[in-house]
Amino acid sequence: AEYLSEIANTGGPVDAKEELLDECEDIWKQMEECQSKLMLLGTETLLPSDAKLYLLMLQWKALTVDFHQWQARNPELISTNPDVLLELGKEELQKVKNDLEMVLSTVQSKNKQLEEDLKREQQWYEEQKQMLETLNKIEEEENTQVEHPSTKRELNELKNKVLKLKTYKEELLSALGGFLDEHFPLPEIGENIKKK
Repeated sequence: AEYLSEIANTGGPVDAKEELLDECEDIWKQMEECQSKLMLLGTETLLPSDAKLYLLMLQWKALTVDFHQWQARNPELISTNPDVLLELGKEELQKVKNDLEMVLSTVQSKNKQLEEDLKREQQWYEEQKQMLETLNKIEEEENTQVEHPSTKRELNELKNKVLKLKTYKEELLSALGGFLDEHFPLPEIGENIKKK
């Protein structure tokens, strides 16, 4: 990364840049000449109903010509000057570096958010677990005491609540397992070590 930044900060030879600018100006002049020739050709006067069809046909013909030209075209070098090619390579590498840094930043922020969500879910799970343990202790204490008619009814209600909490616990564990499988899957067997 430091090497790329040094390359970007240091200017290339003046001759290479001037040569590249001259080539671009020549190409631009050729494009302007083609544009002026096209303007001189003019367009035919058409009825409004036929104008759209005519324009679509022209567009289709132009795309067909472009398609055949691109198929028959061989790759061409912008310049044979090594200094020009070096400068272009430096610019492309810098662009790729900037794009990769943006992707890395996005992934890191997403991972940070997922870690925070996971911590909150784990904390909530621990609280529910402690509550369930407390209720289990209360149930054990109630079982050891002598059952009176009034306490028996309360004990049955408490048991029903405990059963509901156990069912809720199972659903919670299942939801947490699904969350972990979705956002933090285990590495697959035979996967590349670098990906792991």
